[in-house]
Amino acid sequence: MSSIEAPASAAGERIDVYLARILDQPRNRVQTLLRRGLVTAGGSPLKPSYVLRGGEEIAYRLPPPPSTRPLPEAGPVAVIHEDENLLVVDKPAGLIVHPGSGVSGGTLVNRLLHHRPGMAGVGSVERPGIVHRLDAGTSGALAVACSDAAYRRLSRAFAEREVGKVYLAVIYGRPEPSQGEIALPIGRDPAVRTRMAVVSESRGGRPAVSRYRLLAGAAGVSLLELGILTGRTHQIRVHCKAIGHPLVGDPTYGEARWRNLDPSMRRPLREFPRPALHALRLTLPGFAGAPSRTFTAQVPEDLRSLCKACRLDRGLPIDRQESPAPPAALE
Repeated sequence: MSSIEAPASAAGERIDVYLARILDQPRNRVQTLLRRGLVTAGGSPLKPSYVLRGGEEIAYRLPPPPSTRPLPEAGPVAVIHEDENLLVVDKPAGLIVHPGSGVSGGTLVNRLLHHRPGMAGVGSVERPGIVHRLDAGTSGALAVACSDAAYRRLSRAFAEREVGKVYLAVIYGRPEPSQGEIALPIGRDPAVRTRMAVVSESRGGRPAVSRYRLLAGAAGVSLLELGILTGRTHQIRVHCKAIGHPLVGDPTYGEARWRNLDPSMRRPLREFPRPALHALRLTLPGFAGAPSRTFTAQVPEDLRSLCKACRLDRGLPIDRQESPAPPAALE
């Protein structure tokens, strides 16, 4: 227990207001402490409404802050590749990569710790092994470091743009030309801070480059293959929106263009529950004697069904799990 003497100047002040100010704690947390009997004067618990007289010796106990260390949780992990240093998984759509922003469990990291307990604390206590991320709604290939050496090597590779990242996306419209480069800086949307937008570098935007290639097109929709040379938050979603071709199913940057399309396509497009984006291939540099390799995450069934309904399935790649890439001297 800690204690503090309320000065005469505190007379007339509620105990919850006083302690919140003195201890620099949210008032609702102090009220919880009071209701739990963790704040006393003269051995008697105080209520939040207690009014100080001044001169009281107040004893209180602050519980330790909740641990930020994620806990192992059982759950499926679709492994594409696994060795002593590296784990490449096929993340399903809807699964958050790591705890944060009010999310303490139910993430990929929680499952990974159950699948591979030895990776706890690799690189970070809060986000063990995580060297890059995919949005919750995005499916596909994700690399995870399983040793500190791998964490350092892969973190550097992502930072220095040595990693190849290729995505599939279903978009509205048909881009012209059929292949090209989008080089538009991305930053926080000045109007809605929870979103990203094309923002000039003079206003805080950071350079972002995406390259695209049309794989198949139908009336009003297209299937694209995209490679990103930078890794900005929501990069593909923002870039496609910026050139007038938002992703199907994107709740943040999308549009309800399905209303004007062929009736047979409207329902699949309207009901697709996530951004139609899949991390198809991930090319990682060589590490610990292994050559550079490319890992492929099979196109998930929901995206296959959407492409079939929109007559885009002829553009889908043949499923491959792993393929060699040209050797790279990146040790």
